Amino acid sequence: MYKLVGNRATRAFRPLWLLEELGVPYEHVPAAPRSDEILAVSTLGKVPVLVDGDHVIGDSMAILTYLADKHGAFTHPAGTVDRARQDAWTFRLLDEVDSLLWTAARHSFVVPEDERVPEIKDSLKAEFGRNIVRIAGDLNGDCLAGDAPTVPDFLLAHCLGWARNAKFPDAPDVLVDYLRRLRTRPAFERAAAL
Repeated sequence: MYKLVGNRATRAFRPLWLLEELGVPYEHVPAAPRSDEILAVSTLGKVPVLVDGDHVIGDSMAILTYLADKHGAFTHPAGTVDRARQDAWTFRLLDEVDSLLWTAARHSFVVPEDERVPEIKDSLKAEFGRNIVRIAGDLNGDCLAGDAPTVPDFLLAHCLGWARNAKFPDAPDVLVDYLRRLRTRPAFERAAAL
């Protein structure tokens, strides 16, 4: 049985949602970053961490890819053009969306107060706004890499909610509708209730 360590209010929500979609047994330890629970499995102190037997996997995207590949679901097969397109979406979203949100968070509450640069958030929000409009223009179906959700959809859906909570620019209507569709999935609702 898997053990996922990390509070759902963090990036741990992404693998929690995927575990619910997969319908596999898992234990959830809702630990905060740098807590005793996380330090017991990872000296980095970062969440989330997936424990699979003797193996410890950190980073939400590494966990998503691992689980999707291992279970042959919510992903395209490695070595295919469809997988390359899926991975291109993942890397793009990490670069153009997730990194901006994370940098803003770091300068809000993560780094020591005397090292924070609150003024950086205005430029991050502006860049996010430009990027999210382009991403909306490139969405050609119900999901990013086909008709059904794949790994980058878990990332984008989480980031769209994060952006709204962080008071980043509103997403275009096409992405609001996209997020609404994903949030009605029963697995999403179960993960959100944890």
